[in-house]
Amino acid sequence: MTQRVELATVMDRLAVDELITDYAVSVDDGDWAAYRRLFAPGGRADYRSAGGVEGDAGQVAAWLAESLNLFSMRQHLIVNRRVSFGVLDHDTGDTARVQADYVNPMRLAQDGDGSSAPDFVCGGRYAFGLLRTDDGWRLREVVVHEKWRRLPGPRPAPVIN
Repeated sequence: MTQRVELATVMDRLAVDELITDYAVSVDDGDWAAYRRLFAPGGRADYRSAGGVEGDAGQVAAWLAESLNLFSMRQHLIVNRRVSFGVLDHDTGDTARVQADYVNPMRLAQDGDGSSAPDFVCGGRYAFGLLRTDDGWRLREVVVHEKWRRLPGPRPAPVIN
């Protein structure tokens, strides 16, 4: 690999990482216009494993806007990002796949100061499909694989024998 190719790969990895971070921030901040701009034309998202919907970026943004109104605070932590670049029309590097784990604490909207710990926490893995466009890297596909969740309410005390 030449230095030029290595530098291009590093630059692509940084751009892909920024796109994934922008995805998390747009959802956490409720910036649905920014969320939609992250997708390539025809891009889709699938939140069905988390009780949500599957559809194009506009449909999913509308569902997220409505369903996330239940929470006064949201914070995605997206970690363990694995990036692999693919081939589209014989051009190396025009596509990418990202597998990344997430933990997502959220606080239910409530009256008062809301100072309690997050009421709802879920975690799982994202599968992102990306496409290089004239506007840079964009999401072609987002699939949420929720693996666990902790719901509001007291947790039972552990049983010790």
